[in-house]
Amino acid sequence: MTTLDIARRTIRLEAEALLALADSLDDSPDFQRLVEAVVVAPGSRLVITGIGKSAIVAQKIAATLNSTGTPALFLHAADAIHGDLGMVQPADFVICLSKSGETPEIRVLAPLVKNFGNPLVAITANRQSSLALLADYLLYTPIEQEADPNNLAPTSSTTSQMALGDALAVALISRKGFGSEDFAKFHPGGALGKQLYLRVQDLYRLHERPVVGPEATLPEVILEISSKRLGATAVVSPEHELLGIITDGDLRRMLQRGGDFNTVCARDILSPAAKSVGPDTLAVNALALMRQHSISQLLVVEQGQYLGIVHLHDLLREGLV
Repeated sequence: MTTLDIARRTIRLEAEALLALADSLDDSPDFQRLVEAVVVAPGSRLVITGIGKSAIVAQKIAATLNSTGTPALFLHAADAIHGDLGMVQPADFVICLSKSGETPEIRVLAPLVKNFGNPLVAITANRQSSLALLADYLLYTPIEQEADPNNLAPTSSTTSQMALGDALAVALISRKGFGSEDFAKFHPGGALGKQLYLRVQDLYRLHERPVVGPEATLPEVILEISSKRLGATAVVSPEHELLGIITDGDLRRMLQRGGDFNTVCARDILSPAAKSVGPDTLAVNALALMRQHSISQLLVVEQGQYLGIVHLHDLLREGLV
């Protein structure tokens, strides 16, 4: 077999394991029972434990659950039986990951969990294992073959464990009505979080507020644009009514047309069809509007009142572009 043949075989074996896992859910009600039990158990947490490669998968499952609104923590099975079991609280569900269900640490840990009175969840490929027989909820992961040539290295089995953990997290999202605003609370960092919570009002206030009246002279307009460094200025009437915007591009086009610049005022240069957004607009939506119209700034307006300008550079700085 070529290297690519080996890679394709590995991926196909793991894909077959995932398809078998999906089909296996029809044969057991425990997955749905577990989801319903967690939903109606306020204050409970999911304690995810395992040993070896299963422990690494358990850490990922715990992280996914936490980020999607289900409190969870990782407990290494070896550490659990040497004191760390004290982190398990009475209302917690304990989920043990073990392909064989007979790992020595798991065989010691599972009865202890039962003695504590905590619901025990088994994620295992062996329905007749010590872990499976003790479990209150059995989540079976059928594994015909690991992907490695010796059928020994955890590959298909750990892939199935991780997929089942994702399925549990997503099912809980659905049952709890966990929405994008909730998601943003747990993902404030990075571009993903900012897409969900960063708003125009968080950005325009960082700048000065360029503005001129309709009778402002050309030098006054240029000075306002240059001093505020946003590439534009709003034009408002004496009654504070927004009349339009003057950008660097408007000035260049005026210079190309020529004429007597001594008599030019803001009213003669402004673009009345100024694109604007409200302060509560998500920054990512403001970015979409800039891209749609090929512009680099938007006026921020609320109830006809000019508030300031949000610039493309703001969105670049926040990592949204």
